[in-house]
Amino acid sequence: MKKQPIGVFDSGYGGLTVLKEIVQKLPQYDYLYLGDNARAPYGSRSFETVYEYTLACVKWFFSQGCSLVVLACNTASAKALRSIQQNDLPIIDPSKRVLGVIRPTTEVIGDYTKTGHVGVLGTNGTVQSGSYPIEIEKFYPAIKVYQQACPMWVPLIENNEHNNAGADYFVKKNIDELLGQSPKIDAILLACTHYPLMINKIKAFVPDNITLLSQGKIVADSLDTYLQKHTAIEAKCSKNEETEFFTTDSPADFDAHAANFFGKSVLSKHLAL
Repeated sequence: MKKQPIGVFDSGYGGLTVLKEIVQKLPQYDYLYLGDNARAPYGSRSFETVYEYTLACVKWFFSQGCSLVVLACNTASAKALRSIQQNDLPIIDPSKRVLGVIRPTTEVIGDYTKTGHVGVLGTNGTVQSGSYPIEIEKFYPAIKVYQQACPMWVPLIENNEHNNAGADYFVKKNIDELLGQSPKIDAILLACTHYPLMINKIKAFVPDNITLLSQGKIVADSLDTYLQKHTAIEAKCSKNEETEFFTTDSPADFDAHAANFFGKSVLSKHLAL
């Protein structure tokens, strides 16, 4: 059987922050990245639409031979992953696997809080799905979860306005709204893969005693563990240290923004879905 790359999917650019950490942790594998920029953002779309879009992209990965796909997108993980795993994979190909970014994070969140009060900052879609409170409760029933949607953060980042003074109002507003829900919050999860790009801006409005958690390293460590445990899946993954990038929108526009998320320049190809 021909070995194939690991698929990494996002609605746009944010998943590149996760891919960056995965490649750093597991450089030996091949990766295929797809950003569905033509239909982004996913955060404000319905469950049905996100599921439809995500499934179409997952099927494309499978058509490229990928046996393992990582949804490096919180909204897709929240609104589509469970349906794809339970309803679609058994029909399409039971041997293939689709993973998300929510479970790896919720499995370790308890290691970062002493008070048992955790905050979540995310898109409207992620917050409205309730996925983080639901998943955290499975591993840590005693932890109290407080959520805050930050609808302006992704547009600020994608328009490269996130480090400017104009972003301060929205960042401070949403952080204050989150912290206003409980004075005991001592850990905040950045539940959107875009948010690490403005970590310094976020830190400026978060008290020093609160731990900020980005998902990239957590997901990379989780994938490493997964591949070690699931040797049949790992054996199918090709190891040529190559990464390819695709976007459903303009490659030139994608490449211009991608370096901010991935840490170095990329050369993408256009995919029509």
